[in-house]
Amino acid sequence: MPASEGSSNACGRSRNSADGSTVAWAPSRWLLAALLLLTALAPVAILASEMPRLAAWPLALLACAYGLSVVRREANRPARTLHFPANGRVEVDGQGVDDFALQWRGPLAFARWRDADGRVERIAWWPDTLPPVARRELRLAAPATHTARRAPSMAP
Repeated sequence: MPASEGSSNACGRSRNSADGSTVAWAPSRWLLAALLLLTALAPVAILASEMPRLAAWPLALLACAYGLSVVRREANRPARTLHFPANGRVEVDGQGVDDFALQWRGPLAFARWRDADGRVERIAWWPDTLPPVARRELRLAAPATHTARRAPSMAP
């Protein structure tokens, strides 16, 4: 059965062409929900501790404010498009990047690279943003990583 092109989740869309593969990224709703849950539980944990109330209440409010700022920052991250041309030079939003690395932790994918200014940037695909078809394509399109050690691991 062919894959449906008209998916309602645009962040997991991928495209194959003769000049390489393209995979899209957008913030995960699952991650935002997890961050909101942690933001709600942080003040409860602080107030449930044996910290003096005079210090606990301001710290609980600070933890809540910080958590909400993290949620807002993550939700406002711009969508990204990663292109993996056949020549091995990865492009993010049309710009070539250096030191691209892709790591997998179960169904989660973590990408890290340096932009043109030398700043390190990171994104993570959660299962709600990377369906299985796009996950497989990302695994196949990403540059191969060298996992073997350069030196022997055992003494001679």
